[in-house]
Amino acid sequence: MSLDIAIPNAPKTSPEIRRARTGLRPADYLLLTAGVILTLLVVKLFRDISVPWVPGDSPDTVSTDPSNLPYYAARTTLRMFVGLGASFLFTLVVGQWAAHSRRAEKVLIPMLDILQSVPVLALVSITVTAFIALFPGSYLGAEAACVFAIFTAQAWNMTFAYYQALRNMPRELDESARMMRLTRWQRLTQLEIPAAMIPMIWNGMMSFGGAWFMLASSEVISVSGSDQALPGMGSFIAAATSQAAVGKLMLGAVVMVLTIVAVNVLFWRPFTAWSERFRVENTEAALAPRSLVLDLLRRSTIPGRVAAALRPVGERVDRGMRIFGRATRSPYEARRGSLAGDAVFFAALFAALGWGAWTLARYFERTVGFAEFGPASLMGLASLTRVMVLLVVSTVVWVPVGVWIGMNPRICRFAQPVVQVMASFPAQFLYIFVVAGLTYTGISLNIGGTVLMALGAQWYVLFNVIAAAGQIPTDLREAMDDLGVHGRERWKSLILPAIAPGYVVGAITAFGGAWNATLVGEVVDSGNTHLEAFGLGAYITNATGNDQFAKVLLGTLVMSVVTVAINRLVWRRLQRTAETRFALV
Repeated sequence: MSLDIAIPNAPKTSPEIRRARTGLRPADYLLLTAGVILTLLVVKLFRDISVPWVPGDSPDTVSTDPSNLPYYAARTTLRMFVGLGASFLFTLVVGQWAAHSRRAEKVLIPMLDILQSVPVLALVSITVTAFIALFPGSYLGAEAACVFAIFTAQAWNMTFAYYQALRNMPRELDESARMMRLTRWQRLTQLEIPAAMIPMIWNGMMSFGGAWFMLASSEVISVSGSDQALPGMGSFIAAATSQAAVGKLMLGAVVMVLTIVAVNVLFWRPFTAWSERFRVENTEAALAPRSLVLDLLRRSTIPGRVAAALRPVGERVDRGMRIFGRATRSPYEARRGSLAGDAVFFAALFAALGWGAWTLARYFERTVGFAEFGPASLMGLASLTRVMVLLVVSTVVWVPVGVWIGMNPRICRFAQPVVQVMASFPAQFLYIFVVAGLTYTGISLNIGGTVLMALGAQWYVLFNVIAAAGQIPTDLREAMDDLGVHGRERWKSLILPAIAPGYVVGAITAFGGAWNATLVGEVVDSGNTHLEAFGLGAYITNATGNDQFAKVLLGTLVMSVVTVAINRLVWRRLQRTAETRFALV
């Protein structure tokens, strides 16, 4: 990776501008055609989204006619990308703030721990009224609530990855940026974002898959005491599952897999290949990832024309951002605060927490009573046991697989879409088969539900290990080969230390994602069959269905307390150890 810094007296004939001066090429016509088609499709979908609608009206029933599947897939994909864009902006703001401010870190990181474990149903039930009020008389309110649910399935994982990448950024790059007197904006765009690009893209893919996994919970929202199913793949899954229509579910699965593969080929694969330019190493990899779409873009003159047109805008933005000063201090030094400032900050923080705890206590006393904490805590303990079993199994199974994929670019090229499809497959697709299997074997959902939870949580470990293993410098691998270090000793001296920071991030997000997955793993409905496990996910799901907001809030509170406590006692300590002892800096 190199620092691409604009030099004031550099010649104005960059490669992009020279290509822009040439005529159109065949690749340009193909790219323009694709752009026009995509624009018309997005305009059509936005027109359908903004139709008039009043809460309380009889909700439209989502059709399970297979002919609607392409349209439903397009609606869902648009929501996913809007949520991804919002997640990226959230990641840049919150990740930067947490990485550069010690006081902000003390607040933001525990908040992210809580938010990643808060179930989608709880967040939607809390915010849906506000979104509908924001767009009165329009379907946009329900759509915004759905996009927010998708955002909650994407943002936290990406933010953790960006924050961790900034914390593990090589010190020599930081020193070079300060010696070259980069502005804060130049540091962000030319150093920090490029340094975090590879883990951000891989975690973005994982977050995208996590949003697919929670589709049924995101696209069927409760408004005015009734369920409103928004047109999309998630609502189609829910409707077909309630009808126990195996054939329609299989068709839906085929369309969904095709959609995921198309998104991977047209969007994620070009990004993963392009991100190789930001790899920090002295020796070039023998086999770099390739993408046909990226090759097409590189043969086209349109990106060069766009770059030439936007260059004056970028220069004006750069000049305007200089009022914020230069990054003269290292973020490692900037994180140090004064004793008096810390005292005031933490006093205000503890006062706010105390007021919040007192307010919640009075609310629970008026509604469900304090006796309800006992059953909710027992259910939380049962769910915690399933989460820990899932995490241990995921570590044993997927760490070796992730290292194998990440360290072999040829394997990674073919494994990436397969892993993404597996990570994106909603558990609701399997409800019919789970019911049949559990009924045949006599196994309780208390055990079988862990498998459904694993479908949504184990992939965080795999994706982060793949990204970490792929970032092991080629020169270190070649040095190990020259020294004859193989097998167990190679794992001990190179692989495990190199993947430790990435694995810890994956374990933290898998831990939070597993709590969210309890909603689909502890309650299974298919046709006339209802299966339920003893756990906090079932508690929150039932409370949401019965419109018992106090119980939803209580279950969410118990889940958040358990998550934050274990993160503070276990995962954050492991994270600090990985940063100080094993980071490749």
